[in-house]
Amino acid sequence: ITPLKDKKTFIISPYFDDRESKVTRVIGIVHHEDVKQLYCWFCCEPHGKIYVSNAQIDVHSDRFGFPYGAADIVCLEPENCDPTHVSIHQSAHGNIDQLPKFEIKNRKVEPFSVDFTVCISTMFGNYNNVLQFIQSMEMYKILGAQKVVIYKNNCSQLMEKVLKFYIEEGTVEIIPWPINSHLRVSSKWHFSMDAKDIGYYGQITALNDCIYRNMQRSKFVVLNDADEIILPLKHPNWKTMMSSLQEKNPGTGIFLFENRIFPETVSTHMFNISAWNAVPGVNILQHIHREPDRKDVINPSKMIVDPQKVIQTSVHSVLRAYGNSVNVPMDVALIYHCREPLQRDLPRESLIRDTTLWRYNLSLVMSVNKVLSQTL
Repeated sequence: ITPLKDKKTFIISPYFDDRESKVTRVIGIVHHEDVKQLYCWFCCEPHGKIYVSNAQIDVHSDRFGFPYGAADIVCLEPENCDPTHVSIHQSAHGNIDQLPKFEIKNRKVEPFSVDFTVCISTMFGNYNNVLQFIQSMEMYKILGAQKVVIYKNNCSQLMEKVLKFYIEEGTVEIIPWPINSHLRVSSKWHFSMDAKDIGYYGQITALNDCIYRNMQRSKFVVLNDADEIILPLKHPNWKTMMSSLQEKNPGTGIFLFENRIFPETVSTHMFNISAWNAVPGVNILQHIHREPDRKDVINPSKMIVDPQKVIQTSVHSVLRAYGNSVNVPMDVALIYHCREPLQRDLPRESLIRDTTLWRYNLSLVMSVNKVLSQTL
């Protein structure tokens, strides 16, 4: 996160985007009113000619009332030039040597290196839900994820050890996310709940960056939180599920899955594994009762997307895309979301017993034990 001199514009990363015309799309954060004019400065090799282009500043519509929001800073690239770097400046005049340069990613088209990448936006608040995190990671791998990208603000020391294990394993990529060094951040999603500069640690910006970062390298990108798992009900894994969904929905690039709350306050005595009791966090295998659907309440969704079809995303839906979005029926998959209850006063009898997760219990227990033995 690089602040510009105005301290109202923050650059995350530029990406080459030629899906419509040849542009550099810079993912950033801006003040929605105060940032009116920006320029892209391109350096064209081999003769080092400087080309300055007027930027279109597109603040994403989902700001949820906060003054700062995710923005695309979009510049047409000069003809007959494939710039490798760009600088962003408030003026069309100045000295390029004094401006920070950013590498333009996604310049080279490469074959996909993975099928599924999971994006976990903004780990913050001295995050220490270690057991549930490891269980989620191992479930993602069982279901077909080869990569998990985490935008990390901060976490506990034990969590650092676990992340180090996954980085060395090659599963996790950490994007440092020190957003609170630059802005007053809220851990709430709406300005009315907490009047700060930007909501939920800049989650929306992180999600957009994650989609572009993986556009050339991952066939699908899974957008969910670390306490959520998209569980297929008819298929053994994501690959077979997505093949089937794509076959049934040609031209669709965005698949929305419905959230179901499995309250961590209601547990079963099964899978009470003594070695796990010393590890901070929730044991998801013990939470197999879900809250019933409420007629008048919309369940938020999370997504699996074809990144090349996405232009801008929000948290629960895509704002701009090529192609259609489809709501995946509940009998095909649901989001297993183990957290504190939303319907607090429900008696246990009103909850629905759902042991889908247990299908994976053998491989899950084994792989979690393996990680714990190497990290604790």
